[in-house]
Amino acid sequence: MIVCGFAVQIFGRKFCGGIGFHGVKGRSQFSAASVATQLNSAEQAQKIALRESQRPVYPFSAIVGQDEMKLCLLLNVIDPKIGGVMIMGDRGTGKSTAVRSLVDLLPEIKVVAGDPYNSDPEDPEFMGVEVRERVLKGEQLQVVFSKINMVDLPLGATEDRVCGTIDIEKALTEGVKAFEPGLLAKANRGILYVDEVNLLDDHLVDVLLDSAASGWNTVEREGISISHPARFILIGSGNPEEGELRPQLLDRFGMHAQVGTVRDAELRVRIVEERARFDKNPKQFRDSYKAEQEKLQQQIASARSFLSKVHIDHDLKVKISKVCAELNVDGLRGDIVTNRAAKALAALKRRDKVSAEDVATVIPNCLRHRLRKDPLESIDSGLLVIEKFYEVFS
Repeated sequence: MIVCGFAVQIFGRKFCGGIGFHGVKGRSQFSAASVATQLNSAEQAQKIALRESQRPVYPFSAIVGQDEMKLCLLLNVIDPKIGGVMIMGDRGTGKSTAVRSLVDLLPEIKVVAGDPYNSDPEDPEFMGVEVRERVLKGEQLQVVFSKINMVDLPLGATEDRVCGTIDIEKALTEGVKAFEPGLLAKANRGILYVDEVNLLDDHLVDVLLDSAASGWNTVEREGISISHPARFILIGSGNPEEGELRPQLLDRFGMHAQVGTVRDAELRVRIVEERARFDKNPKQFRDSYKAEQEKLQQQIASARSFLSKVHIDHDLKVKISKVCAELNVDGLRGDIVTNRAAKALAALKRRDKVSAEDVATVIPNCLRHRLRKDPLESIDSGLLVIEKFYEVFS
């Protein structure tokens, strides 16, 4: 276990780290003339009623301990281009609970109304083909605000359910491309969560690798080809005792969090009591954490808007890359993710400049799963990364 010397305080809770979308967002020639329309009060009331009728989710701010995992998840919400997080740990340590509790904290984004791919009305990289054609024709796009999606990928899902299907009969008889979008379409600009990701079938792992690499999903059936954007935050969780992840997929996760069983007896009792309260009356329990949840939502929204103002000195960038080089990290993904995560942490602390402390907090989570050369080796706990960090930064 690593004891990190740096922590960030969030509403009385300390997050100690030991912690994409690829491509650069730009304003190109596609200047969508958008009409942003606010949802009316009736629709808002309908959304609230729908949310209250759904299965209650355990509040994120009520989770006791597991600070490293919570920090990794928050940083990915602040900057989705970090590229997701892989959470590995013992069973019953709250991995799935923590991920699903993010739903309440996810901010709203602008989407094109009625578009199955959650297309961004301003950024061509996140536009479906149909929306892009409408923009080129000079059509006005109706824009609505929608909460970021969280999509669960079941272990037993078929490839058609994940990628989407083409109605061949309709294509042949009517001459139109009838496409039924899958889970990757729904997850575009959102979160794709895979529980027990180390047990996922190889053919689905290949699909995820392809989409994560290109940011697009292409479905080929009987000579018909359809593509749509599929850029998502990939979050996976699993128990290392049940098998390790393929190195190719492991490298696609921006960060890696390790979760251990709480050993402190008092903390264990507190966790049991909190869970019992939630099971007895979920609504009352959620209401008791409403203020903390709203405060955390505001902090995330503030950090997302402040992120563009954060900068990192050239000297720090050189030292980060030196750590990666001396640890023999393959490729440059480790350098990129560490820079992004450190900036997101600085934004969370409302600072416009990244410090060495920020780097020390996130660098083990960004690099430790990239050190393995042999698939049979276990993932380093992060001690090697911390040692190299202090050697370079001192």
